[in-house]
Amino acid sequence: MTRSEALREDARAMQDELVELRHQLHRHPEVGLQLPWTQETVIGALDGLGLEVSTGTALTSVTAVLRGGRPGPAVLLRGDMDALPVQEETGLDFTSEVDGAMHACGHDLHTAMLVGAARLLHAHRAELAGDVVFMFQPGEEGWDGAGRMLDEGVLDAAGARVSSAYGMHVMSAMSPRGQFTTRPGTLMAASDELRVTVRGSGGHGSAPHLAKDPIVVAAQLVGDLQTLVTRRFDVFDPVVVTVGSFHAGTKRNIIPDEATFQATVRSFSAEARDRMRAESVRLCESVAAGYGLEVDAQYLDEYPVTVNDAEHAAFAASVAAEVFGDERYAPKVFPQSGSEDFSRVLEEVPGCYLFLGASPDEDYTASPNNHSPRAQFSDEVLSDGVLLHAELAVRALDRDAAAG
Repeated sequence: MTRSEALREDARAMQDELVELRHQLHRHPEVGLQLPWTQETVIGALDGLGLEVSTGTALTSVTAVLRGGRPGPAVLLRGDMDALPVQEETGLDFTSEVDGAMHACGHDLHTAMLVGAARLLHAHRAELAGDVVFMFQPGEEGWDGAGRMLDEGVLDAAGARVSSAYGMHVMSAMSPRGQFTTRPGTLMAASDELRVTVRGSGGHGSAPHLAKDPIVVAAQLVGDLQTLVTRRFDVFDPVVVTVGSFHAGTKRNIIPDEATFQATVRSFSAEARDRMRAESVRLCESVAAGYGLEVDAQYLDEYPVTVNDAEHAAFAASVAAEVFGDERYAPKVFPQSGSEDFSRVLEEVPGCYLFLGASPDEDYTASPNNHSPRAQFSDEVLSDGVLLHAELAVRALDRDAAAG
């Protein structure tokens, strides 16, 4: 039996255990950087493997190092663990038992798959030409958990900096169940926040000339930001601006002193991001000044662009196609406008992030999307996710050890 055949057989053998673990995690979702129950569950699931386990200080992360049977470099595999502040509406028999929290983005699968990869690679540790760092991360959903784990040294947990890093995300409505996809270069957008407060002078709604109406100016800015995108940025290096929050006033006949709105800004290159950071604030200040009002416009950096190293993306694609067959891998044509804090890892070390279709429906396009209260993910993909994690680690160590 070849090494790949043994890995496949062992991954399939743990499917039932993976399903049980995933369902436990799904029933007990935790949001943000502090996930004590999840952390305890992961540590318990890794017990007995002899891994070098450490936990975070600023967050309830788990870092586990597996020492291979032969000396060599280290590679990193990452799984995020946090849930979303969403009330579940799936009706599953393992539905969330926590009001207002749900694993609506599949991180329960990510955690279970990374635990499975740790178990699988431990069983084959004698064959590893180096070490594997397992990065169990809280706070991906807007909390920058990856950045905090980098600050606490996850990339150097094995003693020397990891030579490459890999991560994976399940998707409920992007591709057929069981299909892997990725692309070289830009994979996902940067995500930033534009926070604007327009300050005027309140008054009676019947006499706007005696006031300075901040609502009119704020509303104009919402539209002007869309014009900024279409007239100042190349359509082949796009920017997306969506105002998701707008607040002003208390009653229809009262002009308030202030109007505020918040927007998410997505960009696909560092250059476009830098321009948007400057020009969006300049636009807000200029328009408000033209009407004699004041404005406080803040551009808040969140996650950078997720950029796959071209060589590592080609490597990951070839591994997926070889292990699962050409029909199970499809190149991703365009980047995705979602964002991901694994981007911070890929800024530090070369690597690749992939997607795995996990829709429970044959027609995945009809499935509720990630983050929906009705989003569902198929248990069937768990052992496949484990196997790809393991194959990427084994082959990356072989490759990096051979390179010296």
